[in-house]
Amino acid sequence: MGKVERGDNDRLPYGGQAVLEGVMMRGKRHFAVACRRPDGSIALQQEAISSGIMGRLQWLNKPLLRGSLALIDAMALGGKALSYSSHVQLEGISSDGKSSTKPGSKSGNIGDIAIAGTLVLSLLFALFVFNLLPTFITQELQHFHLLGSNDKPFFLNLMDGFIRIVMFFGYILSISRMENIRRVFMYHGAEHKAINTLEAGRPLTVESAMTSSRIHPRCGTSFVIVVLIIDLLVVALLPRPASLLLRFTLQAAVLPFVAGVAYELIRIAGYYRHIPAVRLIFAPGMATQYLTTREPDASQVEVALTALRSVLEVEGHEDWFGGPITTEPIAAVS
Repeated sequence: MGKVERGDNDRLPYGGQAVLEGVMMRGKRHFAVACRRPDGSIALQQEAISSGIMGRLQWLNKPLLRGSLALIDAMALGGKALSYSSHVQLEGISSDGKSSTKPGSKSGNIGDIAIAGTLVLSLLFALFVFNLLPTFITQELQHFHLLGSNDKPFFLNLMDGFIRIVMFFGYILSISRMENIRRVFMYHGAEHKAINTLEAGRPLTVESAMTSSRIHPRCGTSFVIVVLIIDLLVVALLPRPASLLLRFTLQAAVLPFVAGVAYELIRIAGYYRHIPAVRLIFAPGMATQYLTTREPDASQVEVALTALRSVLEVEGHEDWFGGPITTEPIAAVS
């Protein structure tokens, strides 16, 4: 089957996120979560996207300002998707051994207060591990005379940044050894394959998607790498107060600006990915995706396509499907 015409495919507003045994896909106005139930069937939930912070604060929807808001909105939506996927896995088997969660069920939703609480705790954890801890480690290295004195703030701030990057990669490598996380990384790869197939204008079928790349320039992994690199450069230019708390506060204060710049750069990477110079600049982020994605199997790609096609259907793009997802039944992989 040939290419399906979709206009300016690189600017299609579709993306997603891997969840437990599934994938969340979002479009302009809707999102859908598809998850593989323990019995092998696929649970599907589809909802309209609420306005979120970006919708309520349109005056902040400007370059360099919208990055942090978009990140918060994405984390909140991701929290809802993760809640639904965990519900499918934990409650999907009833006492008689049959699946008890139906497609479209909203019983897996998590309350807004719980999502907000989880979001705040996640942000605080990230700030502690990737901001406070690195500058504390640098301070301790100074105390043991393994680094220079505090009269070299540029060097010491650079050391904070390098430690932050090492901790990030150490964290990714550590969790990637866990079986459940490995499967999430496989679904992450399936999500990328589905989006790459859509943007290439090819049929949204398992056979077609399996040949697509599991790497995508708009991935959250690329965003994090860009944030780490920009943060390294920006923080290096900051003063270095003697107080640990003041240093942490100063470094945390520039994060919204760093996130804003990274967000705009990732948008550029998505729009102009075919330009060699752009691919070269964003090569570190793209390469890191080989750590946060794994090559998925056909059953996982089927789940990703189920979520994506659900969003496309409700937004009036059934003509983009190009055929059935698969002509052969696909069993879940245990």
